[in-house]
Amino acid sequence: MSYDQLDFVRADRERWLKQYYFVRAAFSIAWFVAAFAVGASSQPIAGALLVLYPAWDAAANFVDGLRSGGLGQNRTQALNVVVSLVTAAAVLFALQMSMNWVLGVFGAWAILSGLLQLGTAIRRWKSFGAQWAMVLSGGQSALAGGFFIFQATTPMSPSIATVTGYAAVGAIYFLVSAVWLTVSAWRQRASWGNG
Repeated sequence: MSYDQLDFVRADRERWLKQYYFVRAAFSIAWFVAAFAVGASSQPIAGALLVLYPAWDAAANFVDGLRSGGLGQNRTQALNVVVSLVTAAAVLFALQMSMNWVLGVFGAWAILSGLLQLGTAIRRWKSFGAQWAMVLSGGQSALAGGFFIFQATTPMSPSIATVTGYAAVGAIYFLVSAVWLTVSAWRQRASWGNG
């Protein structure tokens, strides 16, 4: 592959990442709003939203992995797809038990998916900007997961509100990454125009 072709592939993947991060931020914001506005007062809707969150993560990682060179080259994302699909099924099962079980499952998923996101960001660090935010997001997700598991073992009765902050923080990290890539692209175009 020539340098021009490599530059084109890299630019195309960076454009994709920017769109991907914006879409992920939008979904997390929409999920947060739905959970806060409707999920808190309706158990069936709360349950559906809690299953949807990891299922969406699986779909998003699947599409991103395919668009970023294939799942064979993106093993952390391929593994994240499996982990998130298993989690969606586990949440569905845990909903039949108690919200403490659901929170425990969510916590385990937040740890695993956070570490896998961290791995993906570190792998992308040399090629793409804004990965520092994804590294922070992955690390914070793992920490939040540990806190969820601890909360799940207490006598408290958790609700969907317990994980809404997690979605909100995730939205912020994705939005920061998308904006960072957008500004970087503007600066790059400006420097070419002045060159």
